[in-house]
Amino acid sequence: MARGDNSAKHNSNKAQTTKVQPSKGAVQTKTSLRDRFRAYRGHHRASFSDSLSRLLRTPMQTLMTALVVAIALALPATLLVALGNIQQLGESWDASPKISVYLHLRASDEAISQLVQRLERLPEVRTIEYLSADKALQQFQQMSGFGDVIASLDSNPLPATLIVTPSATAIEPEALKLLGQKLAEEAIVDEVSLDMDWVRRLRELMVLGKKIVAALAGLLGLGVLLVIGNTVRLAIENRRDEIVVVKLVGGTDGYVRRPFLYTGAWYGFMGGVLACIIVAAGYLSLHSTVSNLAMLYQSDFSLQGLGLVKGSLLLGASTLIGLLGAWLAVGRHLAQIEP
Repeated sequence: MARGDNSAKHNSNKAQTTKVQPSKGAVQTKTSLRDRFRAYRGHHRASFSDSLSRLLRTPMQTLMTALVVAIALALPATLLVALGNIQQLGESWDASPKISVYLHLRASDEAISQLVQRLERLPEVRTIEYLSADKALQQFQQMSGFGDVIASLDSNPLPATLIVTPSATAIEPEALKLLGQKLAEEAIVDEVSLDMDWVRRLRELMVLGKKIVAALAGLLGLGVLLVIGNTVRLAIENRRDEIVVVKLVGGTDGYVRRPFLYTGAWYGFMGGVLACIIVAAGYLSLHSTVSNLAMLYQSDFSLQGLGLVKGSLLLGASTLIGLLGAWLAVGRHLAQIEP
């Protein structure tokens, strides 16, 4: 009996010893990189859809802001398209510039034939058209309208002429000028007519126009930044209490900032879409008129619109501007909201 009591007492002491073992404390777990990335991606997805749904809840306010952005973007885009069409028209005029080479009145047919053969071997020359003195006079009578007066002349005052078309490598103004100087050095050449001043003027006007468009686009882009920034600032003020609560429970600035960045990007994207629609509407309204005018001038010129590439660039630029405007607004005002 005593032995049984001792055994029970030993088991009781053992149980007490087991109960009073010190605790190891709370177990800490680490979040894996995969889980962090999954949460980061999930919040991006939620911010993407939630920011859009918030904008669609106030359609008139969203539409008005997007229209302001669209008008600011459509103006430089329209000017850029107009410059592209003017440049295309100028290149079509300048596709095959001509050099008129007037020969001496006493130049013999043999000397003219030898000159034509030498010029045809030049790499800068593509084609040569020979106009005799009689044919030049006939064309002048038809074009001038003074046929009777010219017919009363005792002799033909017009010289034989060579119409030289330069090759593709010699259509630049400087190369064309060098070719004209080379032609003027020929013995039987009396004068070389090379009127490229209008080409230089057109190109300088194009450069000036591009600079004006770039400056205007910069100013209007700054205006878009201010508009979107102010809109996002108002959205931050309206959600101040929500931001304070999120920060109280441990939300980081990046977590709070993300939905507002998507809001600015959506404003920019919507403005870009409306800007493309405005430019396309202007193109459709002018296309038929320009085509009819080109037909009257017997030209194959066709009005070019914004196109897929330029339209995509406009959408990307507008979205980026909206994102940048939101970033500036959030970075400035978010730091002022602390719980």
